Amino acid sequence: MEKIYDLGIIGGGPAGYSAAIRAAQKGFSVVLFEKDSMGGVCLNRGCIPTKTILHCSDFYKNLKKADKFGIEISDKKLNYEKIFNRKNDVVLKIQKSLTKLVQSFGVEIVCEEAKLIAQDKIEANENIYQCKNIILATGSKPANIKGLETDGQFVLNSNDILNLKEIPENILIVGSGAIGVEWARIFNALDKNVTVVELAERLLPLADVDVSKRLDRLFKKNKIKFFTGTKVESINDKTVLLSNCPRKIRDKEQSDVNEFLECHLEKVSSGGSKVRGDNCDTRLDGQEFTFDMVLCAIGREPVLPQIEGISIDLNGKFVKVDDNFRTNIPNIFAIGDLVGKMLLAHSAVHQAVSVIDYITEQKQCRFDTNRVPSVIYGNPEIAWVGKTEEMLAGLEYKVSNFPVAALGKAMADDEIDGFVKVLSVDNKIVGAHIVSPEASALVQQFALMIDNELKTDDILKTVFAHPTYSEAVFESVLGLDNMSLSLPKGM
Repeated sequence: MEKIYDLGIIGGGPAGYSAAIRAAQKGFSVVLFEKDSMGGVCLNRGCIPTKTILHCSDFYKNLKKADKFGIEISDKKLNYEKIFNRKNDVVLKIQKSLTKLVQSFGVEIVCEEAKLIAQDKIEANENIYQCKNIILATGSKPANIKGLETDGQFVLNSNDILNLKEIPENILIVGSGAIGVEWARIFNALDKNVTVVELAERLLPLADVDVSKRLDRLFKKNKIKFFTGTKVESINDKTVLLSNCPRKIRDKEQSDVNEFLECHLEKVSSGGSKVRGDNCDTRLDGQEFTFDMVLCAIGREPVLPQIEGISIDLNGKFVKVDDNFRTNIPNIFAIGDLVGKMLLAHSAVHQAVSVIDYITEQKQCRFDTNRVPSVIYGNPEIAWVGKTEEMLAGLEYKVSNFPVAALGKAMADDEIDGFVKVLSVDNKIVGAHIVSPEASALVQQFALMIDNELKTDDILKTVFAHPTYSEAVFESVLGLDNMSLSLPKGM
């Protein structure tokens, strides 16, 4: 039996379901294929379950300083199995509501594996669906890195870690990107011994160097051990051999890892400022460590859809697309993690909206990775958007760095560790880098400024409520001309 639709979408993650809703809103008949669960990696094996666990760990961590706020708690017990069950409950609730949301727009959801068999035909469960336009949105999965192949027992990836009902005591995390940093914070808050290994010269190598330096300080403060410029040489049973990498070897191996990096924003250079962590000044020439578990938190690779009878061009491992996310076949598009432009859920949603507007109204897509915010959760949150200071080398620019400790709200909350750093060129904000409570919300204000190319004078016409962390946005922009109202003269 053959069914006819204006649009067929393979993949029910943020890219796929957002495209489905947007297309239905525009009057298209839409069929969406999802072989697993609605919500994709983000809902089922990424953002939502991780943030649910992280919120629980932060809650537990805050209980430890309850006395400081006049709250006496005599017995603070941790039950990770309950955290695990809560994570599953949250995911299941959102799965159900998401399915109903998509169906409310008249989208047909087919819970089967789909195969692209022609330019305008998709096959699923022996049925043929004819589609005038097709969007591929099949997402990504953790990459298997040579020498760090996961076994689900001792070496785990970001999928495996979510299935644990108990957390071991001594944990090695390989990689200090978003996944590595968030899980390091979770384990540390749950009173586990955490060691982080990073191949690049500094933690969070994609972030502005000042963010990396502050994370260095936060890790030391929380007794999270870490080694930068270091690789895993070998794993034998539960013994892990670590070594500092010579510069030439590190440059090559970092280049190999870059193609897997989840953000796909900038190539990481091992040059520039060095941020050394605990034990990093000591050479690790084949030093052995014993761990209970290794979390491999580096790299993702695309999940390519099943294709038969036609050929879709690739760019390396990812699907090759033009500026409007068209593949080499004009009516077939690809979006989200599958194209490797920036492996983030909100990036995928933006691409989905843009590509549907292109298909329905021929509006040109506009996607600039420098305008997409990145957020790392935990306490304090870390976020950035736009250019780093290193990217502005050779240009005339202004920089302002406002300490969160100068805010009354931060003092009241006892959350004084952090800053808001702003970069401007020709009186326009070009980058913002934040370590602060509510950084995930603050960065969006800067994203709006950058996207709309607002001049600093116009930004300062806005009234920022007091007492809030948003005052740091106001103060940091004032600081571009050394006019902060909350810092002593000369700072």
